[in-house]
Amino acid sequence: MHPAFARAAAWSAVQWQRLLGLIRRHPWRAALVLPGALLLYALVLIPLTPGISDLRKAKSEDPSVVMSADGVVLAEYKRINRQWVKLDEIAPPVLQALIATEDHRFYDHHGIDLRRTLSAAWQTLKGNRQGGSTITQQLARNLYPEEIGRAPTLNRKAKEAITALKIESIYSKQEILETYLNTVPFLYNAFGIEMAARTYFDKPSSRLDVLESATLIGMLKGTSYYNPVLAPDRARARRNTVLAQMVKHGKLDAERAELLAARPMRLDFERQEQPLGLAPHVAQHLRKWLIAWADREEYDIHSDGLVVRTTIDTRLQKAANQAVARQIQQLQSLADRRRAKGQEPMALQAGFLSVDPRNGHVKAWVGSRDFATEQFDRVNQARRQPGSTFKPFVYGVAFEQGMDPDFTFVDEPVAIQERGGAVWSPKDATPPTGMPMTLRDGLVQSRNSITAQLMQRVGPARVAELAYALGVRESKLDAVPSLALGTSPVTLREMVAAYASLANNGRYIEPTLVTHIEDRKGRTLAVFITKPPEQVMQRGKALQLVNVMRGVVDEGTGVSIRSRYGIQADVAGKTGTTQDNSDGWFIMMHPHLVSGAWVGFNDNRVTMGDWGQGARSALPMVGDFFQQALRVRAVDGRAEFDIPRPRPKPREPEQGIDPVQEVVNDLLGRLFKMIQ
Repeated sequence: MHPAFARAAAWSAVQWQRLLGLIRRHPWRAALVLPGALLLYALVLIPLTPGISDLRKAKSEDPSVVMSADGVVLAEYKRINRQWVKLDEIAPPVLQALIATEDHRFYDHHGIDLRRTLSAAWQTLKGNRQGGSTITQQLARNLYPEEIGRAPTLNRKAKEAITALKIESIYSKQEILETYLNTVPFLYNAFGIEMAARTYFDKPSSRLDVLESATLIGMLKGTSYYNPVLAPDRARARRNTVLAQMVKHGKLDAERAELLAARPMRLDFERQEQPLGLAPHVAQHLRKWLIAWADREEYDIHSDGLVVRTTIDTRLQKAANQAVARQIQQLQSLADRRRAKGQEPMALQAGFLSVDPRNGHVKAWVGSRDFATEQFDRVNQARRQPGSTFKPFVYGVAFEQGMDPDFTFVDEPVAIQERGGAVWSPKDATPPTGMPMTLRDGLVQSRNSITAQLMQRVGPARVAELAYALGVRESKLDAVPSLALGTSPVTLREMVAAYASLANNGRYIEPTLVTHIEDRKGRTLAVFITKPPEQVMQRGKALQLVNVMRGVVDEGTGVSIRSRYGIQADVAGKTGTTQDNSDGWFIMMHPHLVSGAWVGFNDNRVTMGDWGQGARSALPMVGDFFQQALRVRAVDGRAEFDIPRPRPKPREPEQGIDPVQEVVNDLLGRLFKMIQ
C-alpha cells in the first residue's frame, strides 16, 4: 500500500474531529469533496480487512482430531474452548433476547444500520459516546480482533463496517446469527452460547429459559462488568434491561417480564475444562508433531478438520491407565507413611509404554500419574538411569561373541579400574558365594558381580553400540564399565524400543504413533509407512537372549508375573533398580506386545524405600496391564517366541505325597496352562 494511504488509514479520532470542524465551517465545499474523499478512504481500507476466502474459512472452522486405531476420538485441537451448535438447537429466548437488545432491525439492514450509526456518531461527537454496531459488525470484530482492532476510533469503525458488508454478502441472516452465537466470548474460557450455558447454568443451550437467556445476552455489553459470578447485582440489573427490551420489541409479555424481573439471580456455575481424553500425553506429543507437519503442508490444525489416525488401542490404553493409577495409589500411601514429620508430601511419578514389536505400533502410553497436574512426559522426555534393565545388552554382546548361557564366572567381589583411575566395585544384595555361576543364572538372578566381569570381557564400547542398534538412539551412553548396571540415563521409550527389537528376533523398528492423516471428508493426505526392520542383532543370538530372560519371569526377580498375576503366556523380561531405590523399572516381552514401566520421584535424589525395587514398584503395573490385556483378548496368550520354551526343572516329590499324585498334579498344572 502507498505510504500516504497507510497514513490516512491510521487517522485518530482527534484528526477526524478536526476534519469535521472544517466541514462545519465550509459545508458547501465539503458537500462536493466529501463523497469522493469517503470513497477513497474506503478503497484504502478494503485491503486491510479480511478477504472473502478468510470469511468463508472462519465459518467452517473445524478442529483436527486424533483417532485411536479402533475409531475412538482421543483429542481435539481446538483454538478455543467452544462447542459449535446449530441455530435450531439454541433455545428461542436466546435469539429473541439477542435481537431485541443488540440489533432489533437485524433483518432490515445489510450489515450496517445507518440510522443507529448516525445517531451513535452524533451522540459521540456531543461527548456522550454510544455504540452503534450491528450484530454483523460485532461478529466482524469477534472473528478478526487483530485485523479490525478494538480501539475507539473512526478508523476501526470503518474497517468493522466494511467487513460487516462483506459478511452480509456471503452469509445468510441465519448463518450470521449462528456464527455470532458460537463465537462470542463469555469469560472463564467459555466461547459460544453452548459453553456459556454449561458454564453458568450447567445445561445445554437448547434448554435455556427466558431468565437465563437474558442473563447471558446481558453480559455481551461487558462480560467482566456484568459478570454474574462476581457482580450478581449488576448482572441482575442488566438482565432486567434485556427483559424490558424484549417487551419493547414484542418478544415478551409485560406482565410476565415484571414477574421474571423480581426473581433473584440464580446460577449453577462450573468451569468447563476441555476433556483430557484417554491418552493426554499422546495428544500433547502429537500436537507438536502435527503443527510442524501442517506448517510444511500449509494446513491449520485448528480449522482444517484434519483426522490423525494413530496406533493406540483404547482397550490397552484403558488397561494401562488403570494399572498405573492403582499401583501409584498404593505406593503413594507407602511414601506418605515414610515421610518425615513436618516434611511436605512428594508425589510419586510413573511412566508406562506398550509397543507391538512386529510393526513398532505404540498401543498404550501413560506419561505421568495425572496429566492434569503433571504434563511432563516420563515416556519420551524424562531420562533416568535404567539400572539392571540395561544388563541384557551386556549378555547380548557376549552371546554374539560366541559365549553361551552356560559359560561361567566365579561369583566373587569385583574391582575394576575406570577412566581417571577410579575403581568400580559393584555390590549385590547378598554376599558373593565364591561359586561358579552361569551367564544364564547371572542374568536371571541379576548378579552385579557376574555382569561386571562379563562387561570387562566384552568391552563397554561394544555394549553401547548394541544398545544403540537395538533402540537406545537418542540418549548419550557413557562407554565405561559401570554402564553394565545402567548408569547412563535413558528414556523409557528407548528401553521399550530396544526390548521390542529383541522380541522381534533382533530386528529394530522405530516406534510409530501415526499411520496416516485424512482431511475432513476422509480423503488421505499422508501415509506414514514404517521403515523396513533393521537386523541389528543376529536372530539366533537375540532368541537365545530372550530364552534366558524367560528365566527372570519363571524363577528370577520377575517371578510374581507368574505367581501373583497368574500369567502363563510366553513372556520374558527384566527388573531394574538404581542405587538407593531411586528408580524402579520393569520391562516385559511377549511376541506381540512389549511393555515397560518406570517409577520414581521427579527429584532423583529422593529415594523410595525397599518397596522401590523394580519388582515391587514397576512390575505390578506391567503385570496388571498384561492381565487385563489377556482378559479382553487384546493380545494372543497362545503366541510363542521362535525358540522352544525350556523344560521346567524336575522337582523331587515332597515328603508325604504320593509320587502318582505328584504326576497327576503336574498334568493338571499343564492342562491349566493350556487353557490359559
